[in-house]
Amino acid sequence: MPMDESLRAQIDTYLSHLNGLMRRGRELCDTLATDPSNPSSIASTRAWQEDCGVTINQLSGGSKAHWLARSFSEAFLMRSAAGHAVEGAAPAEIVQRLLGVLEQAVATLSGMDSGKDPGFAAYSSASSEAPPPRRFEFVHNTELRPVLEQAYIDSRRVLEEGNYDLALRTSCGILEAIVTDALEHKGLSALAGLGAPAGKIADWSFDTRLAVAERAGLIRNGCARLPAVARTYRDHTDADGEGGPKTTVSERDARVAGQVLHVVMRDLDPGR
Repeated sequence: MPMDESLRAQIDTYLSHLNGLMRRGRELCDTLATDPSNPSSIASTRAWQEDCGVTINQLSGGSKAHWLARSFSEAFLMRSAAGHAVEGAAPAEIVQRLLGVLEQAVATLSGMDSGKDPGFAAYSSASSEAPPPRRFEFVHNTELRPVLEQAYIDSRRVLEEGNYDLALRTSCGILEAIVTDALEHKGLSALAGLGAPAGKIADWSFDTRLAVAERAGLIRNGCARLPAVARTYRDHTDADGEGGPKTTVSERDARVAGQVLHVVMRDLDPGR
């Protein structure tokens, strides 16, 4: 029986995404082998691991009992001489193990595509019914949460597709939105005592919002890593050639912007 076209398209999308994750993982292996304690490399590794976790959760239909989800969890453990699981595997080793998990996922999805592994289809179908991620529950404006969630998903997708300009602009847009939400919840009167400028928060520049949020203790100093091109993201030319002057955005710029976004999300939601 021919495979449903929507399922085939879903498989192709996942295979493309998995291949992008594996490429990033191999790059991380090379970087960690050269300098395993580099803070930037460690931050990139954590962001990559989170992206892997999201994908594995989707593929396993949100079930922690699924073999793929178990393989993912076990990749972070190392075994004692007695065979017991203990915490503490080295970052480079974890990356290698996760690459193995991703390879298993690719092999399984490829088997589905050729009709050899129909059993996995149930989990792929279930993934569409799994509860959506709740990364932005800390945002006070409830109407904004689903918009941010979709934008976050889009930012990861276009990054893997190599559209670094759009990935950076989307990450920065999310960053600005969540910081603005936190500032508005804090209130202008409270911010005025911290040297905040007069006028509406919506009229402040991106840089000003970040600086005031840091002075208010809402976020820490993670935004110091933002590249200059990210701080002027509003001025970039869009996909249709409209807007300000065309700016070249590198893969590193886009990934650093995404990493800073992750850091600020943790600042605003310490429990995540």
